[in-house]
Amino acid sequence: MRQIVTFDAYGTLVDFQLGPTTLKLLADRLDLDGLNVDEFLDDFRVMRFQAVLEAYRPFREVLPSSLEAAMRLHGLEYRTSDGEALVEAVPTFGPHPEVPDALRALKSRYEIAIISNTDDDLIAQNLAHMGVEFDHVITAQQAKAYKPSRQTFEYAFQAMDIDPAQVIHVAQGWEYDLIPTRDLGLARRVWINRYEFHSGSADYQPYDELPDLSGLPALLGC
Repeated sequence: MRQIVTFDAYGTLVDFQLGPTTLKLLADRLDLDGLNVDEFLDDFRVMRFQAVLEAYRPFREVLPSSLEAAMRLHGLEYRTSDGEALVEAVPTFGPHPEVPDALRALKSRYEIAIISNTDDDLIAQNLAHMGVEFDHVITAQQAKAYKPSRQTFEYAFQAMDIDPAQVIHVAQGWEYDLIPTRDLGLARRVWINRYEFHSGSADYQPYDELPDLSGLPALLGC
């Protein structure tokens, strides 16, 4: 039977260095000595999540607007160049170290696919860094919706011409991926708890939990 392993990209496969990159960009022109870095980055995450719940707009607009909101909240002067520089940095992020080998192993048995909250042109270079060809790449730009919206997943299943019962979804994002996929009838879900932001929840079982992708091929019988 045909099966597809779908992946969230940023954080799951791509070493999404958004926090350190943001701080470096801002430190080049601002005095951040009085900034509570942890609170600022938490607020930046919240702003991004709030933005994807609103009417669709490209990720290259979501990212700067979320940064601007977080900076203003913390009394930092925002410049358009800040957001532009951050967007330009996104395609430079490469994979986590174990990812290419894990993906190559999975391709021996499964189709592999991306379902990502991004724009087509931004993610193209991230995927090129992996050196592994994906059978399908689905983005928010194509779906005109961001995860956690069901529209994103439903668009992906339709685009891949696959029944959800034949899909194994692998993701680091709890709010973006694990919560909304609970009732989609997927074959299996795997949470990559890379950053240990929280401990998961029995309310959203069943799912498997791994700290990274190194154990995924064995888990899925490769």
